[in-house]
Amino acid sequence: MYHIVASDLDGTLLSPEHTLTPFARETLQQLIAQDIHFVFATGRHHIDVGQMRDSLGIPAYMITANGARVHNADGELIFSHNLDEDIAHDLYGLKYSDPHILTHVYRDDDWFISRHRPAEQDYFRESVFNYQVFEPGVLPTDGISKVFFTCDDPAQLIPMERAIAARWGDRVNVSFSLPTCLEVMAGGVSKGHALEAVAKRLDTSLAACIAFGDGMNDKEMLTMAGKGCIMDNAHYRLKDLLPEMEVIGSNRDDAVPHTLRRLFLS
Repeated sequence: MYHIVASDLDGTLLSPEHTLTPFARETLQQLIAQDIHFVFATGRHHIDVGQMRDSLGIPAYMITANGARVHNADGELIFSHNLDEDIAHDLYGLKYSDPHILTHVYRDDDWFISRHRPAEQDYFRESVFNYQVFEPGVLPTDGISKVFFTCDDPAQLIPMERAIAARWGDRVNVSFSLPTCLEVMAGGVSKGHALEAVAKRLDTSLAACIAFGDGMNDKEMLTMAGKGCIMDNAHYRLKDLLPEMEVIGSNRDDAVPHTLRRLFLS
């Protein structure tokens, strides 16, 4: 049996409205009562996820910014890996003036964005986390866990993925968390490698982990865990890349908590 459960949030554990359903909340609380370790493994910011964890009232590790930050069950930072400052500097201005693409920056405890877009707050139904508008020449380049780009037209982000990977190679990890969201972290940063570090701290191994995800940024975690489960609503590229991996239901149907109840609580 698995001793650690790691789950992505958007498109996976959260509903399409970016909320935890009462069924999901109750399932996680029951899971912890069974001495199973739960790990949030997400591209979201640790301030945001910390509020979510507190509202659930459960002790849980947090892998955030796709593995660039790891906090333990007490909320203490135990791992941090930032983007190189020269890369962060160039990413700030890469699409800053593009009217169709938004540039986002996670720096330490803050979230910055290239221009006002109130709709971005729709993702924060379980927490209070607000952005600040930045200017490329003013925002410092240290303490950057990730830079990411969002666009309503996913086709505009695909050439960026190739260009960023070609320019910086293994100095970056670039991947899609959603078709409309392209994320850039430091090379070697992934949810999978962060989960490996969490498992070691819990005196176990990745073989004892079951993981759930829906995006390309979940690839390493899903393949490195003892068992990986892909959402039915997952990015088609993830399904094509991992054709042998089990596909469960969609986040609309609370597939993760249903699977957890079947495995651990029945």
